[in-house]
Amino acid sequence: MVPFTKEDIAKFDRRLQSASRIVITAHVHPDGDAVGSTTALLSFLTETLHKDACVVLPDECGDSIRFVIPESLGNRVRFGAAAAEDAVKGCDTIFCLDCNGFSRTEGLREAFESSPAFKILVDHHVGPEREAFGLVFSETEVSSTCELLYWLLTGVAGGPADLPKTCAAALMAGMTTDTNNFANSVFPSTFEMASGLLSAGVDRTSILEHLYNNYGENRIRLMGHALQDLLTITPEGAAVIILKDEDKVRYDVREGDTEGFVNIPLAIASVRISLFLKEEEGLFRVSIRSRRDVSARNLATRFFHGGGHEQAAGGKVLIPGDIPSREEIDAYIQSILKGFKG
Repeated sequence: MVPFTKEDIAKFDRRLQSASRIVITAHVHPDGDAVGSTTALLSFLTETLHKDACVVLPDECGDSIRFVIPESLGNRVRFGAAAAEDAVKGCDTIFCLDCNGFSRTEGLREAFESSPAFKILVDHHVGPEREAFGLVFSETEVSSTCELLYWLLTGVAGGPADLPKTCAAALMAGMTTDTNNFANSVFPSTFEMASGLLSAGVDRTSILEHLYNNYGENRIRLMGHALQDLLTITPEGAAVIILKDEDKVRYDVREGDTEGFVNIPLAIASVRISLFLKEEEGLFRVSIRSRRDVSARNLATRFFHGGGHEQAAGGKVLIPGDIPSREEIDAYIQSILKGFKG
């Protein structure tokens, strides 16, 4: 079922038409849905509505998803707090995509929250920070923010064939990554979206080639190391992979190289929940995926300062704070998972 009414589309359209200078942002460590949705909206605003718009993300995106940003829009996509501070000067509209509030933009948060610009949220996660926005389009029963944006933009444009090619391709790419290529979080409306984009001429084969067959050799060798040497499975059916700095150096790990690793252990019949941790400065990033009878969101909320969906969530372990040093991470995770029932 389409998640928006004609009244919703009209509100969205009026805001697009009245905006002059627009800044678009998404969450830290932008994934396919974040990059896809921000690129799609940027394409529509600049190519269809001829607006002055740019994207500012907290940090760089991985090479596997960067292809959705064409050279023609490259100078309109920026990164970091300094770029955010510069972009919000004089802007009248800010879009926050694929996160439930500016808190998920971390270092960009202050610049966006302090701006007097009209703020619009488009997101599919639970707990939207409604009070921070003048207009909210929030729906959890959809595959992705790209799907939400698809229904909003086609409602304004008239149909998928009326979207710019860059916009349409970015929407397809973002939805594909957030559903793990239609393996999870798929609804009837998701297939309607895919059908509409395919009918409009989107080259899905090319998108899949870029997403899944365009990595460096290091990713495959790292994957083997992770599964052979780093994977542990608890008696409760929790799979854990902890990637530390020395592993990242050994395999020259870059942003995006570990995309999808967290899903792999769920192919094991006894595994009910999978955790992938990656060391960063002062913390470990945590990605969590689970089967239907276990809540990834519950685990992320209770123990990892995070949240997300029932079967796909994330968070972090702080050093110090949660653990005194990086050496304590293995024991800390095992203590959390011992007896965890979901």
